[in-house]
Amino acid sequence: MANSYVFNDSLPVAPLKIAALESITSFAQKVNDHVVKFRRNDTEELIRRQADLHYRGYDVDSYLLKCRCPRFGSGEAKAIVNESVRGADIFAMVDVTNHSLTYKIGGHTNYMSPDDHYQDLKRIIGACQATAHRVNVIMPFLYESRQHKRTNRESLDCAMALQELINMGVSNIITFDAHDPRVQNAIPLSGFDNFMPTYQFVKALFRHDKDLKIDKDHLMIISPDEGAMNRAVYLANILGVDMGMFYKRRDYSKIVNGRNPIVAHEFLGTSVEGKTVLIIDDMISSGESMLDTARELKERKASKVIVCCTFGLFTSGLEKFDEFYEKAYIDYVITTNLSYRPEALLKRSWYIEADMSKYVAAIINSFNHDVPIGQALSPTEKIQKLIRKYHSDGYEYFEVIR
Repeated sequence: MANSYVFNDSLPVAPLKIAALESITSFAQKVNDHVVKFRRNDTEELIRRQADLHYRGYDVDSYLLKCRCPRFGSGEAKAIVNESVRGADIFAMVDVTNHSLTYKIGGHTNYMSPDDHYQDLKRIIGACQATAHRVNVIMPFLYESRQHKRTNRESLDCAMALQELINMGVSNIITFDAHDPRVQNAIPLSGFDNFMPTYQFVKALFRHDKDLKIDKDHLMIISPDEGAMNRAVYLANILGVDMGMFYKRRDYSKIVNGRNPIVAHEFLGTSVEGKTVLIIDDMISSGESMLDTARELKERKASKVIVCCTFGLFTSGLEKFDEFYEKAYIDYVITTNLSYRPEALLKRSWYIEADMSKYVAAIINSFNHDVPIGQALSPTEKIQKLIRKYHSDGYEYFEVIR
């Protein structure tokens, strides 16, 4: 079966193993299933072209590595790998945002923090590095990514973490929609790839909203602040619509919950009256800024307000989003499944998920075959094809490819 995710003329650099930590097991299972499907489609052609070559482990039932990180009663932990990784191409996957996991320390229950997940990642790397052919890290939400630059006397946690992973022998670090991708300057001679979920956002949007009109009169892309400008500009250009942005006026004389409180949101752009507006950003943390932006847009008579964020953390709960949905300030929220989503979120009528598992599987497959990933990094052509299909075939096309 022809597929852009399948490689008929190249072999993997080494047998593939996906070392998924407990924080990301369900997502990793979906990724594994896609990789298995890609390679089974490719096996017949591979055998035909290389009839005398028997590549062990290419077509297997699962690429998931049997590994775990148990803890002692003191809270200390260790990594255990229950199968050989000699000569393997390891892809260690972790979700540092997963706050649902617990462990016992001194008889008390403790919830795992991003620091705990990061330490477990290093333990897995330490258990594999000596004999593996290569170790790669897939960290969808980049650890400490919001602490990417120094203001006065502060630690540069993200840069230090990246350097630490590279010093441990990690060959490539793969992340998604980094808060500021310039943090890769901390490791300028090492592999760092920052992928964007724009194509998956557009697909999820088209599947859900069959009445969406993609032109300047009916659709507008909104950046909630200066930091999200690049994302908004790219999507607006691809869709051929206008873009607007808000900037935040802050009170720099105060610090509340580790940041300067927002005094007001000021809007720059053309009128949003009667239009569907798409707010795009990298994450929803507490959601305060995003909800204020949505309310401002509805007060400016926007017809629909759609929120699109790569990571839905919802650190202050879902109740405020419920309230804004009931008041019609927001129509729905789209996030990816790259980070932990509680069951309560999945049941919300205003929530839509953009599935990234096939995309991550394609990235792993490409890295393991050591082939160019330019199209994955910039999916412009795929998005434009999607738009043309939407215009010509409408919603029925997306029902077929669901």
